[in-house]
Amino acid sequence: MRKLYVIGIGAGDPDQVTMQAVKAMREADAFFVIGKGDEKRELVEVRTAILAEHVAGPHRIIEITDPPRERTPDDYTGVVRDWHERRAELLGAAFDEVDGVGAILVWGDPALYDSTLRMVELVLAGGRAFDYEVIPGVTSVAALAARHRMVLHRIGEPVHVTTGRRLREDGLGAGSTVVMLDGDCAFTDLPADGVHIWWGAYLGMPDETLIEGPLAEVGERIVTRRAELRAAKGWIMDVYLLRRR
Repeated sequence: MRKLYVIGIGAGDPDQVTMQAVKAMREADAFFVIGKGDEKRELVEVRTAILAEHVAGPHRIIEITDPPRERTPDDYTGVVRDWHERRAELLGAAFDEVDGVGAILVWGDPALYDSTLRMVELVLAGGRAFDYEVIPGVTSVAALAARHRMVLHRIGEPVHVTTGRRLREDGLGAGSTVVMLDGDCAFTDLPADGVHIWWGAYLGMPDETLIEGPLAEVGERIVTRRAELRAAKGWIMDVYLLRRR
């Protein structure tokens, strides 16, 4: 493989794919997809649908099985680094199968809570040589704001982007707080009085679901609806914004 594109494809809507991303896709001979098992097969199918819509020429899809990792470890950083290294080994072996240009389609944008670029650097550090280029994409944060028809911040205020785990540890930041990668509704641990929430799941996809309102009034509704959606599909991707009123 002489070149790799790491392409942000947005939150799931094929119309969110930028023209820059489409041009890069059309240069690729093979696309690497890290699969997450049968329960999350739809994530692979969405990528396939995006390719079918935007890439007319012949191409290969090389699927890589995601290695397992502990989800609630004591040493979170160490476990994730080990997981990245095992993923990088699999990616490196897959890269060796391609003669030409490869591409990885990344949900949202490769720069925001995604590990692909770290793994590519690990592959390069292991001795393989290829050029790579990063194509930005529409993040779930931007999609959330658009779907709720809102601005992420009030005048002169900051936006704090964090994870569910860190929300539990640190609480709300100054201004507005966007929460990603929350596996267990961390907002339920916050004092709900005076806090507003804008929540969205499966943004840009047919099952997109939005709920907004005072946290004290809609928090339990979000918890219930999220559990229903996850049970029905076997997986969920959601994001939300919190702001004190």
